Amino acid sequence: TGAQQSATVANPASGASPDLLPHFQLEPEDVYIVKNKAVSLACRATPATQIYFKCNGEWVHQGDHVTQHSTDRSTGLPVMEVRIEVTRQQVEKIFGLEEYWCQCVAWSSSGTTKSQKAFVRIAYLRKNFEQEPTAREVSIEQGIVLPCRPPEGIPPAEVEWLRNEELVDPALDANVYVTPEHSLVLRQARLADTANYTCVAKNIVARRRSASAAITVYVNGGWSTWTQWSGCSTSCGRGWQKRSRTCTNPTPLNGGAFCEGQNVQKTACTTLCPVDGAWSEWSKWSECGAECTHWRSRECSEPAPRNGGRDCHGPELDTRNCTSELCTHAAPGTEDVALYVGLVAVAVCLVLLLLVGVLVYCRKKGGLDADVADSSILTAGFQPVSIKPSKADNPSLLTIQPDLSTTTMTYQGSLCPRQDGPAKLQLPNGHLLSPLGAGRHTLHHSSPAAEGADFVARLSTQSYFRSLPRGTNNMAYGTFNFLGGRLMIPNTGISLLIPPDAIPRGKIYEVYLTLHKQEEVRLPLAGCQTLLSPIVSCGPPGVLLTRPAILAMGHCVEASAENWSIRLKKQSCEGTWEDVLQLGAEPCTELYYCQLEAQACYVFTEQLGRFALVGESLSMAASKRLKLVLFAPAACPSLEYNIRVYCLSDTQDVLKEVIQLEKQLGGQLIGAPRVLHFKDSYHNLRLSIHDMPSSLWKSKLLASYQEIPFYHIWSGLQPFLHCTFTLERLSTSTCELACKIWVWQVEGDGQSFTVNFNIAKDTRFSDWLVPDEVGTPALVGPSAFKIPFLIRQKIISSLDPPGTRGADWRTLAQKLNLDSHLSFFASKASPTAMILNLWEARHFPNGNLSQLAAAVAEVGKQDSALFSEAEC
Repeated sequence: TGAQQSATVANPASGASPDLLPHFQLEPEDVYIVKNKAVSLACRATPATQIYFKCNGEWVHQGDHVTQHSTDRSTGLPVMEVRIEVTRQQVEKIFGLEEYWCQCVAWSSSGTTKSQKAFVRIAYLRKNFEQEPTAREVSIEQGIVLPCRPPEGIPPAEVEWLRNEELVDPALDANVYVTPEHSLVLRQARLADTANYTCVAKNIVARRRSASAAITVYVNGGWSTWTQWSGCSTSCGRGWQKRSRTCTNPTPLNGGAFCEGQNVQKTACTTLCPVDGAWSEWSKWSECGAECTHWRSRECSEPAPRNGGRDCHGPELDTRNCTSELCTHAAPGTEDVALYVGLVAVAVCLVLLLLVGVLVYCRKKGGLDADVADSSILTAGFQPVSIKPSKADNPSLLTIQPDLSTTTMTYQGSLCPRQDGPAKLQLPNGHLLSPLGAGRHTLHHSSPAAEGADFVARLSTQSYFRSLPRGTNNMAYGTFNFLGGRLMIPNTGISLLIPPDAIPRGKIYEVYLTLHKQEEVRLPLAGCQTLLSPIVSCGPPGVLLTRPAILAMGHCVEASAENWSIRLKKQSCEGTWEDVLQLGAEPCTELYYCQLEAQACYVFTEQLGRFALVGESLSMAASKRLKLVLFAPAACPSLEYNIRVYCLSDTQDVLKEVIQLEKQLGGQLIGAPRVLHFKDSYHNLRLSIHDMPSSLWKSKLLASYQEIPFYHIWSGLQPFLHCTFTLERLSTSTCELACKIWVWQVEGDGQSFTVNFNIAKDTRFSDWLVPDEVGTPALVGPSAFKIPFLIRQKIISSLDPPGTRGADWRTLAQKLNLDSHLSFFASKASPTAMILNLWEARHFPNGNLSQLAAAVAEVGKQDSALFSEAEC
């Protein structure tokens, strides 16, 4: 649009032929600049001795032209082709005054010719739709119009419609068409048209989605035909019968109106009453027969049964002996024999039961005490657990002090029998972990953590090994049983807590925890989505957990409900990424839950796998935290000196990777890291250097500033980017450098680094390179937890049941500032265990156990029953 036809301005030489005027074989065409990518304009003319571009009335510098000469094979005339590049900065300089245009001017010996104008425009697409579709309820076969006015953009956005995330194609559905104003029209609503409709606008820059509009197509109900009349309600006398109809012709759907009128009709009826039969009188006895018997009879005739009445019950014929003891009688029946056999069998069974009872009683008296807790179900590298209670007085379980320094832990105190579960715990005035008196119980276990080479060798036989990173630098692994444990990748903030009893008793699992680099795992991001956390795998997949494990990892989001939509993604076995949880919404499954804190998130999961946190900004106020870090060579033998400014996602794992990279490059930190809030405003990040003493140093950069494109940072798929400022000192004796480096987002706030250091020996900021975490990547059993195992069990059994005046797990959650997650805790079999597990994940290894003890004590003070001694 706006292109002009070729205009010829002829200044022919004397006697020159007008046929020799240059004519264009290729003229520049309108183009769009996307993001910060320069565009190319080209023109070709013959015959031509010179071709130059003129942009907005000014000649383009000769050095910016790229010229190519050739010869037209058909005419033998010379052909010249010229190209130039136009950058976004050139177009922005005249933004608002007029449109930026360029045209070619070609010369020959006969005159000049001008090409058409080519307009260069900056492409963009606003976020907000001018009009979005709205939800509606319509009757079946009614017409529907869903309006959509896309956001402003250059070039104008194309519009398509989605029905339940599937493309609506009018060419395949004659009931649907899209108007020139981008409205979606359904000629006649069908039940299949009940769905969520989304208007999608896109151009060469971006793709925008409107809010989804729910269209509900309802059906009003209609009566079916009447059924046949039922039988009479009574079997005797006057009653009633009925018939019915149903509202199924059609059945009301999606909120449609129910049928009006009665669905049942009744009418009176009469049924003959049934007459039950009755016996007549017995007849006289017959004469005595040859078998010494005589008989008599009767009939069911007074009255006879009719109208369905019941027949008479009993014998019609009666016989008896008619000669007293003079006739022979039958032998005793076999029934008496069966009775005697049954009595003997019952007596034998009673004797056997008595013997079994005596044997069991003797075995108990000579065996273990009743309170022995045996965990001999452990196998492989674990020793069986053997705990025997003391015969001394029983102090409170809260005073149990474990010794976690060796593989054999010694506990002092007493064990309550299993029936003591409902009793409340006693809270002493002393410290939660104060020493105890009599009674010793030893819990043996060993940690069968595999060596790295053996573990990776076993892992390589599994199909999922192909998607795991090679090497063990970013991997932790260990072998765990029902006692649980912890895996940590040092200096990354990434850990996996396996709570006690999460692994079924009798099972032993080899578990790994890995950190992936973004180039190793392809995580597709749609629209404005951005990666907010590292990509972490824990496995092996398919492990059965009876309680959720807790995966901890850092993030770089400045979260607020009105600015972000944050989702937890998990990679399926097929390799596709699925949304398993939307933060802030009611969870659709109890398998996953996520607690988002200022700089870390804690993922509760009963299924191990690969996870990542992905966000989509809802407004331009959404921002991510970036960490800006400056490095320079530790030694500078030459005049040239480089300062590298890294732009990192503000998570520990990325900082660790950059530190390792700089150690290989021989770099040193030259300033304290700074935090920058990077907003979703489509503006690039600019960096510039200032206030450098010109008598000692000079910059070798040709431009006044450098830029990192917006999307490279916002996507999060490149966790660290950097710009290099190349400086040159004028003398080798110059060792001091003083300057300022500014980093800011275009049209936003920024950060400045005041750099003043000795390039040869300055190490003032070396403390920043000290790792934040030290320790063993794998901890197994009680050594992985701050709270002793037996104390933990006592707190759980005491606070899980509802307490008087709220003295239960809900109060504990409130005192630990976890009351916003009560619905999740309540969905689990042991809410207190979930609270303690989260406390362990957040506070290991430096958590203050005294503060937890104080919180538990405050809960106990609300219920006087908590002060009573637990009977063991």
